[in-house]
Amino acid sequence: MYLVVGLGNPGKKYEWTRHNVGFNAIDYLSDKWGVSVKTLKHKALIGEHRINGEKVLLVKPQTFMNASGESLRELKNYYKVPIENIIVIYDDLDLDVGKLRIRPSGSAGTHNGMRSIIYQLREDQFPRIRIGIGKQAGDIIHHVMGEFSKEDRKLVDDMIELTAGAVEMIVTKDVQTAMNNCNRK
Repeated sequence: MYLVVGLGNPGKKYEWTRHNVGFNAIDYLSDKWGVSVKTLKHKALIGEHRINGEKVLLVKPQTFMNASGESLRELKNYYKVPIENIIVIYDDLDLDVGKLRIRPSGSAGTHNGMRSIIYQLREDQFPRIRIGIGKQAGDIIHHVMGEFSKEDRKLVDDMIELTAGAVEMIVTKDVQTAMNNCNRK
């Protein structure tokens, strides 16, 4: 079993913000796979899919970004998912718009949602897919809570489409294959 977790903030006002690209990726996967992500369980909206017989849960924590780990800890413990079968998709200020980076493990960096997850799970040995949102001078909160320009939204949507392929590669092959085929620096 795999948990594919997109990070974001619940609510219409956050739907298209830079900080919600993880949720946008889950929405893209749910459309692509014909999966409804509407069941509320363990402080998250979830939907179930199968890839080559392997159960894959699409997850959108509803705890708000900075407490994402609470929901993920509950799901991991309830379903007894191995840490390496948790794939987290989120926005990254340190990557330019139109860039994507997959890693098998690592630190939280400056991302509070990832800090919450690593704190709650007590480990960081899970794959992550970082989608670049770029950094701007000035207030970081205003930047991540803002929406993309039309041009940048197109670049991000292309990375979300690439993310879907990366998730499928991780589930059917391994993280290294996804990294080799999908990383966009």
